[in-house]
Amino acid sequence: MLQTIGEAFGRISQRITPNPFAFAIILTVVVWLAGIALTDSRPLDMVGFWYEGFWDLLTFSMQMTVILVAGHALATSSQARSVIAWLSRLPNSSGQAILLIAGSAIITGFLNWGVGLVTGAVMAITVSASARERGIKLHFPLAAAAGYMGLLIFGNGFSSSAPLLSTTEGHFLEAEIGVIPLTDTILTPYNLLTVLIFLLAVPLLLCAMHPPPDRCREVDPDLVKAFQPDETKGAVPATATVTLAERVEKSRWVSLPVALAVLGFVGWYLLAGRIALDLNSINFLLVMTGVVLYGNPVAYVKAVEGAVHTAAGVILQFPFYSGIMGMMALSGLVEVFAGAIVSVSTQATLPITSVVSAAVVNFFVPSAGGQWAVQGPILTEAARQLEVPIGQIVMAFAYGDQLTNMVHPFWAIPLLGITALEARDLLGYTAVAMIAAFVIFVFGITVLPALFLTF
Repeated sequence: MLQTIGEAFGRISQRITPNPFAFAIILTVVVWLAGIALTDSRPLDMVGFWYEGFWDLLTFSMQMTVILVAGHALATSSQARSVIAWLSRLPNSSGQAILLIAGSAIITGFLNWGVGLVTGAVMAITVSASARERGIKLHFPLAAAAGYMGLLIFGNGFSSSAPLLSTTEGHFLEAEIGVIPLTDTILTPYNLLTVLIFLLAVPLLLCAMHPPPDRCREVDPDLVKAFQPDETKGAVPATATVTLAERVEKSRWVSLPVALAVLGFVGWYLLAGRIALDLNSINFLLVMTGVVLYGNPVAYVKAVEGAVHTAAGVILQFPFYSGIMGMMALSGLVEVFAGAIVSVSTQATLPITSVVSAAVVNFFVPSAGGQWAVQGPILTEAARQLEVPIGQIVMAFAYGDQLTNMVHPFWAIPLLGITALEARDLLGYTAVAMIAAFVIFVFGITVLPALFLTF
């Protein structure tokens, strides 16, 4: 039955899901109209809000570009490929392959969403390539969807914006809610048990949706070739005359000492707690590790040049979503949507309505940190008035915020760039996973806290 459901959702997605850039333009118009209809904003005001927000994600866009390019280059190094190739040979069936890809994405996504995004995409390609070589029929769109599951669990984990902000001294809501320790959010027994249920259930759900062999769409051999290491990169040509410049460019002693020193410095600071494991530190580690693995400057430059195409969607589309976020925040639409849902809540239903409201707003403001800045005061004030634990509502927001990632192309853009797929190829399967995750998260934020408080 689940196989039939998966194929049905896949067919629907193929028919109705537009190109991500077209989707961004359509969503821009929808939010512009909603702002005019539901707030006091005039048409030109909404255009001004859009322009004002258009460039707000420049820093984040560059961070995403670096994590994609550096992650792609790192994954195509001969050392990384050896490890990944060993892992990719472990599955002996399509079901085992989906379990491996989804499990890898979920575990790394729980640790850090950026690492999970790159890991899931690379595992989808390499495991699919290995399956093709060994005659195992593996549906590549479903494999890519499995690799996207880290973005459906990261809110439960150690890169979740709202819990991490709430535990930081001096955060913008400290006067209202104080500092909320991680033991009240991410490290609560109910959240960890929710993660375990998700890890066990969702990969099995994806396995059950795998189509029969005669309807499988295998990975494109040309895509696999892009991940094959080029042993000639950076090699010194065997000619009679080699210039000094060529020797400098292709010498590991130019870049290796600096990269190793910097890696040691950053690693020590991370262990000492002097810097956080955020996007900047992850990108720093990815770039410097790539420098070390490739050995010389020219080899690494060529690897990066071969990976730049994966970031095209980020460069083009993220500013449009930034403009949408500007319209949502500056017009007051976020307060309209969130307030309407919270206004019908009771003490028992507030965790559920918080999940729903975060999921709805995330569809228009796909940035957890920016969304929490606007929605956090509304949810925490409701929690205070209804006497619901603040930490529980922080996690309810985190659960809901990640749900609609599965039907929104924004976060899929990087993965689509690496896998060379269209959003419509994935969203049928990820929509089913979203529905299952909603059930798991509602159970995890309502029933499980009550059980742990009782015992």
